[in-house]
Amino acid sequence: MSAIPLGVLDLVPVSSGSTAAEALHHSIDLARQTERFGYARYWFAEHHLNPGVAGTSPAVVLALTAAATSTIRLGAGAVQLGHRTALSTVEEFGLIDALHPGRLDLGLGRSGGKPPGTPAAAPPTTTPVVDGRAPNGLRIPARFSYEHLLGSPRVALQRKLLQQPHAQAQDYGEQVDDILALLAGTYRSDDGVEAHVVPGEGADIQVWILGSSGGQSADVAGRNGLPFAANYHVSPGTVLEAAEGYRAAFKPSDVLDEPYVSVSADVVVAEDDATARELAAGYGPWVRSIRTAEGAIQFPTPAEARRHVWTEADRALVEDRTETQFIGSPGRVADLLEQLQEATGADELLVTTITHGHADRVRSYELLAEEWRRR
Repeated sequence: MSAIPLGVLDLVPVSSGSTAAEALHHSIDLARQTERFGYARYWFAEHHLNPGVAGTSPAVVLALTAAATSTIRLGAGAVQLGHRTALSTVEEFGLIDALHPGRLDLGLGRSGGKPPGTPAAAPPTTTPVVDGRAPNGLRIPARFSYEHLLGSPRVALQRKLLQQPHAQAQDYGEQVDDILALLAGTYRSDDGVEAHVVPGEGADIQVWILGSSGGQSADVAGRNGLPFAANYHVSPGTVLEAAEGYRAAFKPSDVLDEPYVSVSADVVVAEDDATARELAAGYGPWVRSIRTAEGAIQFPTPAEARRHVWTEADRALVEDRTETQFIGSPGRVADLLEQLQEATGADELLVTTITHGHADRVRSYELLAEEWRRR
């Protein structure tokens, strides 16, 4: 399994009692450390109006991290195009590439502050899921619906603040096409006017599409022949349809001859299972805060997490995420990652780990890398 690269997905989490500045310093340090441990990529997510997440601008954090590292690929997982333009995206990443050429991954996502609501009917998959399990035993829970968030004042405010008044987001597929054209230097407006981005045009940037289902994102990635990242850690119930939808839509391109898939997983590793479970105790309350539209809370200590009084509604809200988090000793977690890779056919795995203590987070990545190399 060591032939399957491992990458890092970082939300720049803020621990309880800490600050955003400390979280940023910790993330840059983690990037240095995981570069040393042999991880292939380090991606930053984009989130807004969350007290416990400081990763609001992937491009800015990438620029800071690029200056502090030398070999690991750095990227966005993902730039949320719902409130950005193609030009601003290419310009930002073009600037970073100008100083750190050949190291950037531009991951593109559709979200712009609007919750997806009730998911569309699941497209058929060739992989049967029986009693919530793939054939190899990987847990595939029921699809989660965000319909309860559609009327959330906080979500509405986020969308309002992220977009200019009366602005409408460009169609996602068209926006991806514009980004690819601007990078390639082939962009023409409808009336034939050329646009050339400096820096940005000709940049050695690897473009990825991120998606949680087998819908538009998977189709856009496939028809453009781009690599695709499927989000098991965000939407474990739809990971199989996402990967299969992408492969079904794939057409060879100048970038890829065959489909290429990365799959993400939430992971906490420690020397033994009991210690890992203790370190991961804050995950449930943290996910609950996201799914109730409160905004991600600062990541709690295990003691703080144990003080949370759980209702049945709370448990149902986070169950699909907590039961698909990979927690335990290096051997146990590596076994689960192998199971995920086998079920999805992933070419890479993207690991996201949050613990209250920075040293525990670094150690989790170190232990996993050591175990992965032995396989």
